[in-house]
Amino acid sequence: MLLQTNFYLLIALIFVVLSATTADLYFRSAWVWAALSFFVVSLAYVLNKPTIFRKRADGTIPLAVRWILWPFLWTTQIYNAVARSHDKVPAIQEIEPGLFLARRLFPSDIHFLKSNDICAVLDVTAEFNSLNWTLLGEDIDYLNVPILDHSVPTETQVKRALNWIKTHRKDGKSVVVHCALGRGRSVFMLAAYLLSQHPDKTPAAIIKLVKIKRQSAHLNKRQLHVITKMHHQKQLVVRNSAWLIANPVAGTCQWKESKAQILELLSPYYDLTIRTTSKEHNGGYWARKALQNNSDVVIACGGDGTVAEVAQELVNTHVKLGIIPLGTANALSYALCGIGVKLNPINTACLALIEGVESRIDTALCNDEVMLMLCGVGFEQQMIEKADREKKNASGQLAYLQGLSEAVGDNKSTKYQLQLDDHPVITINTPSLTIANAAPVTTLLAQGRGAPDTTDGVMDLTWLSPDRAQILNLIELVGHGLTNRLEDHDYEGIYHDTACRVLLTSDETISYVLDGENREADELRIEMIPKSLSVMVPIKLNNIRKK
Repeated sequence: MLLQTNFYLLIALIFVVLSATTADLYFRSAWVWAALSFFVVSLAYVLNKPTIFRKRADGTIPLAVRWILWPFLWTTQIYNAVARSHDKVPAIQEIEPGLFLARRLFPSDIHFLKSNDICAVLDVTAEFNSLNWTLLGEDIDYLNVPILDHSVPTETQVKRALNWIKTHRKDGKSVVVHCALGRGRSVFMLAAYLLSQHPDKTPAAIIKLVKIKRQSAHLNKRQLHVITKMHHQKQLVVRNSAWLIANPVAGTCQWKESKAQILELLSPYYDLTIRTTSKEHNGGYWARKALQNNSDVVIACGGDGTVAEVAQELVNTHVKLGIIPLGTANALSYALCGIGVKLNPINTACLALIEGVESRIDTALCNDEVMLMLCGVGFEQQMIEKADREKKNASGQLAYLQGLSEAVGDNKSTKYQLQLDDHPVITINTPSLTIANAAPVTTLLAQGRGAPDTTDGVMDLTWLSPDRAQILNLIELVGHGLTNRLEDHDYEGIYHDTACRVLLTSDETISYVLDGENREADELRIEMIPKSLSVMVPIKLNNIRKK
């Protein structure tokens, strides 16, 4: 990879020199264009960013990118054509029954695909357009996992490809994996799949088997090192058994409308078992069945209530939770996956399941019930109570705002005795107290120091003073949520603290809301359970969380 980077930088430098020594404006412009093209590609190699080519899901590179990088792409096309003309091995070869290795596909290869019943193509190039199967009239399942030439894929890319290949092979479909010449990148991905199916074999043995069938197959030192490391660390394992548990009445019965889209997106990557909830069998019941059947992923498809039912069965296990938000608030999905679940919920959630990564988050135990999001008394509880199912069906999320407005208008305060960890008990008089593990910016009453962190091992407590106009407190909380303030001092009328254990008592029965469900108890005992639940999140948000 360093060799490729230096090579492209050298070419860019040559074109810079040519542009500096050429008087003709047209030639100078051409040299500058070429220098820019090769320099951008060299940066892609430095950063290992194949996305520089912006290759779409259908395998096409946008016209603007092709125009900017045309000198590089044109050079690559010429090199590929020359290399193909001198290649002594066939364009496509069967390595194992139903598994083929190939160089870049052309329309002339379609006859071979048809005669061998190949109906799934895995393209691991970043720099070439794929064939347009739709225009060619072929029913081909296509997946692009872009990898730079001579480079290696990420762990996420490998898992995505392995799941995709396994799903197609399970259905009896033949799969072809190709790169530019069928020598390096495609060999890596095919070898990774073979190792996932034959974990007792060594990478060297698998590569030898591939080379027997395709003599030009070769992994460079870095590729061989990475695939060997992944094999030793048991990362080359297909884990795509998934139970999808859907609440058919969530939101405004969105499951019926969204089912086809969800299955179309997930079916190529997961071996799906679909179950729907009912009065007799809720999400927790089906989650237990999924655990009994050794599912790798359990996908909760519904509102926060359905998510909570499923998640409480997965706490302290290594089975991953996936969330497809079909409810009204979808607070946990928003907290984990960001604003995308509000703008395009189905695509964002499914992409997190396909391209995302596993993240271990905190949960808590509240009066022996699992708490994912938050527990609230006062405004939060009253808001949920007032926003009943009829109002949510009629107004959506506006029902919560209406409920909050009514609760704030009442502004009823209650005295509580509050103990945090082993600290002395304090008395607070407040109209609103939230104890949060996770809460997006839309959950205003939990924004005492901005959005709580689901991986910090503590709960965030926010309570309000009854002596200040609550509209001012709410405006302040909006600012906290948007700016994610982390200052260590309280603001007038808003108080914040953190704790691993919370005990809340009162002289009267406590009405509280737990992850969207109303409860009553004589006291609240809440204890944090750090890193107790595995969830699938978008890779970018996971990287931000780590930082």
